[in-house]
Amino acid sequence: MLGNKWPLAALTLLVFGNVAIAQAPGYIRTRDVIYGRKAGMALTMDVFTPKKGANGIAVIAVASSGWVSKTEFIQDSFYQEFLKRGYTVFAVVHGSQPTFTVPDIIEDMHRAVRFIRYNAKTYHIDPKRLGILGGSSGGHLALMQGTAGNDGNPKADDLVERVSSRVQAVGCFYAPTDFLNFGNPGIELIDRALQPPFTAAVDYRKFDKAKALYLPITDKKELREITRKISPITHVNAASAPTLFFHGDKDKIVPPQQSKIMCDSLKKAGVPAELIVWKGSGHDAPVKTYLALPKVADWFDKHLVKKAGPK
Repeated sequence: MLGNKWPLAALTLLVFGNVAIAQAPGYIRTRDVIYGRKAGMALTMDVFTPKKGANGIAVIAVASSGWVSKTEFIQDSFYQEFLKRGYTVFAVVHGSQPTFTVPDIIEDMHRAVRFIRYNAKTYHIDPKRLGILGGSSGGHLALMQGTAGNDGNPKADDLVERVSSRVQAVGCFYAPTDFLNFGNPGIELIDRALQPPFTAAVDYRKFDKAKALYLPITDKKELREITRKISPITHVNAASAPTLFFHGDKDKIVPPQQSKIMCDSLKKAGVPAELIVWKGSGHDAPVKTYLALPKVADWFDKHLVKKAGPK
């Protein structure tokens, strides 16, 4: 279970406070691109464009830690492996808990992918070749796009909302995948079961018009259904994106079982999937994560460079 003894920064592969990497000058960083608005505020992303050798493929990096997101999580050094191979990188900042819950945050990611695809010509990318990666909560959100991306609403007034939020490849580090079978079959993380400081992310409420208040949802059946919908494994099908998993076998925060059952489910559906287990590693493995990025780039090369097409 996500616990309060674990450093917040370690919840995402986007935060590497102890890894010093030389900055490369071979790209242009465009900061604070607005991809949507909600609750009176802007949703933003930073775009990293190679100065030369761009291959027209996009990598979406989820800047997420414990379902909290901020521009400070975006580190140029993290993207060098992708930029040097010609990928254009979109580092996405989503709405954060405690203000927003996991379902709200998932919608932000749908919006971000739609925005990137809608503006493919502007960014000189192929809308049929989008990869996404993230770790822990960011990995969870990446998996949701890989399994639950959808075609959009063709009747939406907002043209961005008419396009697909699907992606064609996923790189995922130590992410929760099935909140209804967390660690072992039948262990359900419903009814605000995540420990502080993550409880607010699953503090589900609905608006009571008579009282003009958002009141907690207490019905177990309804809570279980919400939990099912935010579990990537629920959405696995033959059209899911090929996914590469990494997980430490000593992870006490997100059980290694989560990556295994998700990988097995994808394979059963006929989707390319691979799990790399880090022996002796827990959830906080920033150096190993950084060193694994070339493997993620190789995975994207395999599934985005050589074959394309939204499903």
